[in-house]
Formats: sequence, structure tokens, C-alpha cells
Amino acid sequence: MYKIVLLYLTLIFQFAVTAQDKSISFIRGVDISSAPQIEDAGGQYRDSSKVKDVLDIFKEYGVNYVRLRLWNAPSDGYCGLTKTLDFAKRIKEKGFRLLLDIHYSDSWADPGQQTKPSAWTLLPYNILEDSVYQYTKDVINALKNQGTIPEMVQIGNEITNGMLWLDGKNTGSTDAWTKFADLVKKGIQGVRDASDTNQVRIIIHIDKGGDNQTSRWFFDNLLQQGVQFDIIGLSYYPWWHGTFTQLRDNINDLSVRYNKNILIVETAYPWTIQTLNDGYNNVGFDITNLPQGYPVSFQGQKDYPPYFKQLIKNSANGKCIGFFYWEPAYISVPPIGSPWENYTLFDFNGNAMNSIIELGEQDSDSVTTVNVAKKIRTSTGGDEFKLYQNYPNPFNPVTHIKYTVPLAGIVTLKVYDILGREIATLINTEKAPGRYDSEFDASKLSSGIYYYTLKTNEFLSVKKMVLIK
Repeated sequence: MYKIVLLYLTLIFQFAVTAQDKSISFIRGVDISSAPQIEDAGGQYRDSSKVKDVLDIFKEYGVNYVRLRLWNAPSDGYCGLTKTLDFAKRIKEKGFRLLLDIHYSDSWADPGQQTKPSAWTLLPYNILEDSVYQYTKDVINALKNQGTIPEMVQIGNEITNGMLWLDGKNTGSTDAWTKFADLVKKGIQGVRDASDTNQVRIIIHIDKGGDNQTSRWFFDNLLQQGVQFDIIGLSYYPWWHGTFTQLRDNINDLSVRYNKNILIVETAYPWTIQTLNDGYNNVGFDITNLPQGYPVSFQGQKDYPPYFKQLIKNSANGKCIGFFYWEPAYISVPPIGSPWENYTLFDFNGNAMNSIIELGEQDSDSVTTVNVAKKIRTSTGGDEFKLYQNYPNPFNPVTHIKYTVPLAGIVTLKVYDILGREIATLINTEKAPGRYDSEFDASKLSSGIYYYTLKTNEFLSVKKMVLIK
């Protein structure tokens, strides 16, 4: 029995190599669709008090994908095709991959509104189908012709209730499913015909990150209609879409049920309840629905991504391939303002906050390894910040955790369970530069996977360990 359990846990550790689509590294993305408009209005982004290109800031902190929304004919041109083509050039020049989110609307499309483009309002259904196909094909051709073809494309945004209302509204009837699915198929066909091959991955995106019943209902019916796509896209905001446990259970069920990769295409976390008097009411949240231990604060926002990433990386079959933080750069700039300023990773003055470091990581066996100090060395030891794998591992019941700090400062070493609940604080004190060894006694804990984190002002690393009794 011991060998069977050990083999099972070993397979869990190796999921990122064996189960995940090897053509896609773990996606650490941002949706920064509003950035061009903010920049044109005079908004600036700073890191360590220096004005920088927002793309350079995200690149420096380990982001590897950018998501852009596309509107058909927006009134001010932003998020329209011309502006999107321009921004796509910048994105590709900086070395990012691109996810294009086609809304099939002139403005926001989401579960509560899927308004047709004004130019399509009076089209009969059969012509509407042709318009979806031709428009999609033209968009992909335009991106391809300038050398910025996206790696992934969403056919619609949060289309749980359909798209292109009323023709494509998903009321649940057989006829509604048929019409809705046919419109989706036309969009997919437009992508396929323009890209010539299957090099562009198709995402179908709904908003039900923690709602397994609705997710099953949606994808069961969509697949019954013969819609062929590559990736399940989910939105997950904890105040709307359920607990961490519900998210985990939904991801695990969907990945096994449909054998498809899953991508969290939208997530975010608030850092303040304060708002600016910029003419916009900020998007609200129910504080009672936030996960325990993650307050609305700088620290709460900073603590959210590591355990969110930990959870999705541990999905069944390793099928959850990454996430996108939604509009982390949507700061308020006159005259456009922002309804999202309290969820951004920049403060009200455009300064990058410490939470931005949590977007990135090194693709190793550690869940998160970020060294903001960029290999800071001391004149005495020359060491770097380092958190080592515990030894022995698996263990019962005592293990040792070694770490190195090159700079004097407060060091915190904590242990968490699989759901991100704090189990123990091993170290929380000032440490001089040096190498250290901390013992962890798990005599009172049950067998399972646990995580330990090392934090300083300049560094965060998270690793996992296995207790077997």
C-alpha cells in the first residue's frame, strides 16, 4: 500500500511534464486591453519610481501571454480592429504570445449582455451567420498579414447565455442551442480558414469557474451540437464564482469529463475599498464571499495569486494550463476614469505594487519562485535567495527545510495545507545573511500534500512536500 500511495503522489508531482500539452508552458497572462487608451490619455506606469512601458514591466515580472478584447465598431475606436492591430505589434515585438478575445459586440459582452454590433442589428439569421464567419476570418487575416497571428482565440466572451442576442440567445431550448452553436461554429470556421492550419487554439469561454452543474450543462450541450474546440475557458472571481474548493472540483471534473485543457481566462483580487472621484462607480464585491485569510489589502492581494496558481496547477491530469489576470493596469486617468482601479496591480498613481511579482514564476518544481532582487549578492557570502526542497520528502513525521538569505531582514517561513490554510509558522523574525535549517514536525497532521513558503521583502518562494504516515 505504501508503494502505491508513493507512486500516486509521484505522478501528481510530475503532472506538469506528463499531462500538460507540452506545446504550451504554464500560462501567466494579463488582459491589458485598456492600456492603449490609458497611455493616450497621458497615463504612465512606474516600477521602482521609473516610468516604463507597461509591457516591459509585465515582461520583467514573468508574464508570458497578453489577452486583448476585440469589439466590432466601438464608438471611440479603442478595442476596435485598428487599435488592436497596433497593440498586437507591440505585444509580439516584446516576445509575448497573444490571446484574442472576440466579443462580437460593439462594447462589453458578458452573461448579462450580448448585444449585436449595430451594423448587424437587422440582419436575418442566415446573413448573420455569414457575417460572423467573414468578420472572424478578416480579423485573423489582418493579424496574420502583419505577422501577429494569435496563438489562441476566444469565440465570444462569457457566452454561458449565448451570443449575438436575440438570435443566438441561449434559452436552453433545442432550437436556441442549435442557433447559438451554429454561430459559434461559424466563428471557429473563420479562424480555421484564415490560419490555414490548426495552429490557432480555439477557446470557448464561460463565467462559471466554481459552478460545476452549469459548466456541465453548457459543455455537454455544446459538444452535442458538434462544436469542436480546444480549450475550456473559465472566469473565476471568488466573490462571484464560488470558493477555492468549488473551483478546484469544477476544474478536476471538467478536465476528466471532456479531456480538454482548461484556462482561467479571467481572475483578479481587490487591494482596497477606497475609490477615486473619477466619475466611475467601481465594480463591487461581497466581502463575505472572499476566501478566508485574504483580506482586502495590499497583503491580501499579494497572497492571492500563489495559492490560486497552486490550486489550478494541481488540477486532475494537469489539464489547467494557466491563467490571465484581468486588467491589472486599468488605472484611472482623466478623462476616462476606471471602474477597476481597486483590483489593479498598480496604485492610484500608476506605481507597480508588490503584488505584481506574484504573476511570474520559474517553470520548476517550485510552485512560485520570484527573486525581485535580480540576483542580489553580498560582499561576504555571494549567495542568492534560495528555498530548498525539504528533506526527507516524502517524510514522516519530521522533515528539514533549508533556505539561504543574502540580505538582513524579516524572514517568514510558513506551512499551508492543500487549500491554502495556514498550518504553522516556523520562522517570523529578523535574520542575518546566511544559510539556515528549520525543522518541521507534522506529528499532529494527516497524510497529504502540504506547501511551505519563504517570504522576505525581496523574495517569495513556495514548494510542496508530502507527508505519509
